[in-house]
Amino acid sequence: MGAITPLGADVEASWSAMLAGASGVTALEEEWAERLTVGVAAGLPVDPASLMSRVEARKLDRCEQIAMIGSREAWRDAGSPEVAPERLAVVLGTGTGGVLSTLGQDDLFEESGGRRLSPYAVPMLMPNGPAAWVSMELGARGGARTPVSACASGAEALAMGLDLIRAGRADVVVAGGVEACLHPFTLAAFAQMKALSPRTEEPAAVSRPFDVDRSGFVMAEGAGVVVLERADFARARGARVHGALAGASVTSSAHHITASDADGQIVAIEDALRSAGLAPGDLDHVHAHATSTESGDLAEAEAVRRAVGDHVAVTATKSMTGHMLGASGAVAAIAALLTLREGRLPAVRNLDDPDPAVGLDVVRGENRAGDWRAGLVNAFGFGGHNVSLVLTGSRG
Repeated sequence: MGAITPLGADVEASWSAMLAGASGVTALEEEWAERLTVGVAAGLPVDPASLMSRVEARKLDRCEQIAMIGSREAWRDAGSPEVAPERLAVVLGTGTGGVLSTLGQDDLFEESGGRRLSPYAVPMLMPNGPAAWVSMELGARGGARTPVSACASGAEALAMGLDLIRAGRADVVVAGGVEACLHPFTLAAFAQMKALSPRTEEPAAVSRPFDVDRSGFVMAEGAGVVVLERADFARARGARVHGALAGASVTSSAHHITASDADGQIVAIEDALRSAGLAPGDLDHVHAHATSTESGDLAEAEAVRRAVGDHVAVTATKSMTGHMLGASGAVAAIAALLTLREGRLPAVRNLDDPDPAVGLDVVRGENRAGDWRAGLVNAFGFGGHNVSLVLTGSRG
């Protein structure tokens, strides 16, 4: 596992902060923020460029830098497995790709003309850049793929990795999601569609999934990456196994370009359970997509009640990290793995007045200890993209 999030520069720091109920949301203090109707975001606690050489950083968009950092941590954590290049694949999803480079290089062009553009402008802006750079670093020749499905991208990458392994096309897949799009244009665009919370007071209290006082999500950046392996390959090399991606499903609601749809989400959840060979009663917890919008939270809650039941415990870590868009599903999968491994389910921050319409056992106040065996991770994106993952502990 590897991650860089608003809560920490690696998995351990991010997980410790989740368990502590910390928040990565801060006030926007840049001069350009005065023109916006939103005043908070969740940026990284460290400049990713400072974690690599200056020469390397200049070639990469911020999302590519973040992807490299998360992938390197995951590869180290996996023990740098020896695998034939043709049996190693990379799947890294993103919602916006190198949008910061796109906007920045366009500004430079308008101001100074084409001769001032970076010779790396195209590799920096292309959405497949993160997967391409990671594949070159690892020598992966089994494919470098980039699902682009808005906020479901990172989770879809894990589902695609599972498909590659089950189809016998790879032994090891580096899979995850990345996003870096904190920019006045993107913030203004999301704010114009009323998706972001307009609140500015108490930044750490703005993201509040499942709370009656929620008012929209907080945009964030980050990356989450896992190393998936065929089970017998991992056993043969004596790998340390954190858990299993037991099943996954990718569906589309074909309903609305931005609105959530419980019916489509139910199909994804039920199909993921079939993929894992589990029944709804086998699940004991859910890492919800839960962005802190009323329509999104309630649609997902309905989907979970109808597809799984109300016996599961539910967490929503976006209450602490903000919404990392294309990275969010992969980071949630890492949190789910850690819950299974360590037996602790993080409490939802800012859940002061739970919405009774949710009708689920949402964890609040204190983290919940338990012998967690199987968890569901949901990720849903604009365009009607639905992804559900089922993870089980290494004990199973």
